[in-house]
Amino acid sequence: MTRLFSITLLISSLLNPLFAATTIQEYHLDNGLQVIVKPDHRMPLVVAQIWYKVGSSYEETGTTGLSHVLEHMLFKGTKNQGPGDYSRQIAALGGRENAFTGRDYTAYFATLAAEHLEQMLALEADRMQHLVMQPAEFAKELEVVKEERRLRTDDSPTGRTYEQLQAVAWRASPYRNPVIGWMQDLNQMTLPDLQTWYQRWYAPNNAVLVVVGDVRPADILALAKQYFGPIPNRVITPLKPQQEPQQHGLTQVAVKAPAQQPYLMMGYKVPVVGKAPTDWEPYALAILTSLLDGGESARLPSELIRKQRIAASISVSYTPYSRLENLFLFSGTPTDGHNLTDLRHALSEQIRQLQTNLLTPAELTRVINQAVAAKTYEQDSLFYQAMQLGLLATIGLDWQLSTTEIDQLRAITPEQVRSVAQRYLIPDNLTIATLEPTQP
Repeated sequence: MTRLFSITLLISSLLNPLFAATTIQEYHLDNGLQVIVKPDHRMPLVVAQIWYKVGSSYEETGTTGLSHVLEHMLFKGTKNQGPGDYSRQIAALGGRENAFTGRDYTAYFATLAAEHLEQMLALEADRMQHLVMQPAEFAKELEVVKEERRLRTDDSPTGRTYEQLQAVAWRASPYRNPVIGWMQDLNQMTLPDLQTWYQRWYAPNNAVLVVVGDVRPADILALAKQYFGPIPNRVITPLKPQQEPQQHGLTQVAVKAPAQQPYLMMGYKVPVVGKAPTDWEPYALAILTSLLDGGESARLPSELIRKQRIAASISVSYTPYSRLENLFLFSGTPTDGHNLTDLRHALSEQIRQLQTNLLTPAELTRVINQAVAAKTYEQDSLFYQAMQLGLLATIGLDWQLSTTEIDQLRAITPEQVRSVAQRYLIPDNLTIATLEPTQP
């Protein structure tokens, strides 16, 4: 116990100067663009990301998939660039680029030598205001997205199970819709739909520019003003509140698909940072995640895989940073000789123990050690540093939470961990999805 606590203090003492030595600067242009700059001079590289506050949770019934298809189309040309020119120019500069769409955001990024950052920002500003959507390119990319959906969901038994879990767990929350969109919505999507979506959301006052790397904040501010400053802002109509009603009792869904093994998913509705009744609850849930599934010494691998041999695989996931409340998710596959009911009962017993008994000081210390170490390793990645800042800013949280997360986790007590297990890991918050294999 004493030795583990000493290791925690040692890692923490190394980590805190790392944060202290780096001053993050935030600016706001007159047109509403938020700019966040974090210097990191260890390498002559830079990561630049432009985040738009729009994702699948912004889409209405019948329009799912718009955000993701639009992400694809941003690589298909502008008034000043032809299809694929953006990617070719970044590659010619020795850089790498890509994009991703989530429930609450769409983000575009590039990693390249710091000396070439200006060219990248000029290209990104061009895409923000001058996108051209050619019918042929739209038709091609729409088919690409449909094929993505087939591979990741329609032809994936576990992917299909996850999609059905989300679809039935949420009654009002837009998190019930898949990021990639429902196939029927993709089939009826039109080019005017996509053009309207671009005009509605892609504006400087709905975007965050994050730059991390071998840069000076004053230089980035000047470049942002030069390339993004002339872009006019737009009226962004806020979304209406989407309050998830209280669940009253267990929800279940069974998925039948050709598969080799059965699969179980259990999702409990839980709060997230900025939306919880008390500020510490999401951090206690994060501690709970690591306690259950934080490496080989965690409870579930130790108990259900190695000791009881009920589970062939087991995992726990929870994201404390999202725009709306999320799921605390268990998933796993039973071993031969056991079934989904056995696995569910074993997981329920592990939850009961959490609700009854306090975790030990040694367990809490181990989890904190892992969190601090992970935070230290993350600082080696310019991309991850930028992503954490962009994510927080885009979902409406203070990016400075990225610098206080370890302190928040360290303050959690065993009593608080038990409290969130008692309050949230209950049947009235639970949705269960099962995969029942069928013959191909």
